[in-house]
Amino acid sequence: MEVLKVSSQSHPKSVAGALAAVLRESCAAEVQAVGAGAVNQAIKAIAITRGFVAPNGVDLVVVPAFSEVNIGGEEKTAIRFIVEPR
Repeated sequence: MEVLKVSSQSHPKSVAGALAAVLRESCAAEVQAVGAGAVNQAIKAIAITRGFVAPNGVDLVVVPAFSEVNIGGEEKTAIRFIVEPR
């Protein structure tokens, strides 16, 4: 499963395009965000992606989960969003 990492500086429309492309190629994708700003951008991107794929009859399901990631030698808590077509 492809992992898309989102930061608070990410452009939601760009992330949405990448997410839609990944979903066309494979069945599922993972969006990973660390921090409130990154989670905000990730949720916006998922909503935009839903608009991109809906005309093709695809409805998205998103499953949120916590994950531990190592960033710069520190353990941080990330939010993972598993995105799959219904």
